[in-house]
Amino acid sequence: MNEKILNAIKELREKSTKRNFSQTFDLIVSLKEIDVKKPENKFSEDIVLPHGRGQEAEVVVFSDSVKDLDCKILTSEDLNKVAKNKRSAKKLAGTTNFFLSEAKMMPLIGKVLGAYLGPRGRMPKLIAGENIKSMVKNYKNTVRIRVKDTPVIQCLVGKQDMKDDEIAENVETVIKGLELRLPKGKRNIRRLLLKFTMGEPVKIEV
Repeated sequence: MNEKILNAIKELREKSTKRNFSQTFDLIVSLKEIDVKKPENKFSEDIVLPHGRGQEAEVVVFSDSVKDLDCKILTSEDLNKVAKNKRSAKKLAGTTNFFLSEAKMMPLIGKVLGAYLGPRGRMPKLIAGENIKSMVKNYKNTVRIRVKDTPVIQCLVGKQDMKDDEIAENVETVIKGLELRLPKGKRNIRRLLLKFTMGEPVKIEV
């Protein structure tokens, strides 16, 4: 698989128009034999990329007790301020990739941000005790694959200025994670495509 992914990356680089910024590599997976009308076939899975995203994900932690973290921390007081400003709430929901939270703050989060986070599939994950620093570190290198209304998944797997083998390993990690989550594994995968932010996709032969 790795060699086939590398071939697709090479083809994509050769075909792409030079841009004045580092584009994102996006993996597109179309599924088969998955009825998205059935609740059991809808899922959201977080996958840590071995070589990161190329640019760290935005992580926000909701906590009244944790202070020293390498990310933004919002307290109950901060949330109550957000509750008074819909624009601020929408911006927070739209610009943050992952939310982590203490269990006791979940009711307030649901009240203030539930309408914005729920539809985006971004409701907070619960903080796992003393592992909060490692959780934040991992989530900065994480992508979320989600099946909701259509049998198609799209997620970033790195940036254009990363090495080919790093992108390939990231792609392979996402595919393996997806296969574990699908009821029939790789048999549920119809087609794999790789593309830049701008431009046409190329097929990963499987």
